[in-house]
Amino acid sequence: MAHHALEITLTRPLAAAELHHAARTMPLAPNCDGTRLMTVVHAKTPGKALTRLRRQIGTQLPLDVITTHYPDRCGKILLNVAFPPAAHTALRAAADCAAQTPQRFLELAVHRALAQHADAEADRLDRALRDLLANTTPAHLIAAVGHALTRTSGAAPC
Repeated sequence: MAHHALEITLTRPLAAAELHHAARTMPLAPNCDGTRLMTVVHAKTPGKALTRLRRQIGTQLPLDVITTHYPDRCGKILLNVAFPPAAHTALRAAADCAAQTPQRFLELAVHRALAQHADAEADRLDRALRDLLANTTPAHLIAAVGHALTRTSGAAPC
């Protein structure tokens, strides 16, 4: 059995007492604002580690999403999301209509959404660059980008 690093996204920040109580079950490392936690779970597979974690602390903490911290051999990050019964029923019905498992249906939906987001972001950046280049030279723009990146590279978010 292997150890799997997992990241927990919470629906709200934790109180100190909640974190202390949950940490009795397993070691938990919170981020600075208490909305995410890291832990390591011993299990045969990453999927089993996600399930084990939700079972162990799912009732103690306001869990939103649990993910594997590192990609698997296929380069994928696994997600564990607990849907309310109505959402689960709707998901199962939509997956059945598409002749897919709910897991496969969600996987494809997430891939489509990420591709659409990437395309929209590329279009937005392209428009922004064209607007910038309308008022300056490429050399000045590159110098400004370099300057901006060197000023912000040391600032780490929370």
